[in-house]
Amino acid sequence: MAGIVECVPNVSEGRRLDVIDSLANVIRAIPGVRLLDRTSDPDHNRSVFTFAGDPDAVERAALDLIDAAYKAVDMRGHTGEHPRLGAVDVVPFVPLAGVTMDECVAIAHRVGEAVAAKHNVPVFYYANAAMRPDRVRLPDIRKPEYEGLAEFLETTHVPDAGPRALHPSAGAIVVGARAPLIAFNIELDTTDLRLAQRIAKEIRESSGGLPAVQAKGFMLSDPARAQVSMNLLDHTVTSLPRVWREV
Repeated sequence: MAGIVECVPNVSEGRRLDVIDSLANVIRAIPGVRLLDRTSDPDHNRSVFTFAGDPDAVERAALDLIDAAYKAVDMRGHTGEHPRLGAVDVVPFVPLAGVTMDECVAIAHRVGEAVAAKHNVPVFYYANAAMRPDRVRLPDIRKPEYEGLAEFLETTHVPDAGPRALHPSAGAIVVGARAPLIAFNIELDTTDLRLAQRIAKEIRESSGGLPAVQAKGFMLSDPARAQVSMNLLDHTVTSLPRVWREV
């Protein structure tokens, strides 16, 4: 194997197990790719798939997964706690071994162009694949969410590829290249959503908190409890123990 690339697509479906299983099988069907993990959350109503392998095979698996997800997920009926822009919300490519970040950026741009051309979906590039400085951070792109994005596609959110019109069922998609990150969620012994949101605001970098930390407060159910959901963009800058202590 010439090199190893990881891909971590987030799909806006976390409740229908049959759909989630079928999407996982789409990834497994590609030679040269291994499905490493799949995580689904019914409250967030999203699933995260992690797979890795040969760069060409990973690129093909990502495109096949997007094709399958667009057939299975209709954003017009989608509800969930987590911010999202489309049926496939974000697709990051991560260099693991024998592959440069520039090569992952090239993969991200090819995938974005292919999705725009085949599905007529607006595409945004983020992180290392961003084509403008205000699109480096994923939360900045996601801010309008699916329900509000359409009115900004001619102004602040002109797509990097694809039409300036929201796809009715698929929405939009964000594709990028980035270093490995740690998704770290802490559930609180309370049903106070405002408390979780206040903690998230205090610890995230964009509000003057911990460097390389993104955070948001959510409400989960069954049983009801508040959650501080975080991405640690660089654990060597802010460690897991430090985040735990601060929360």
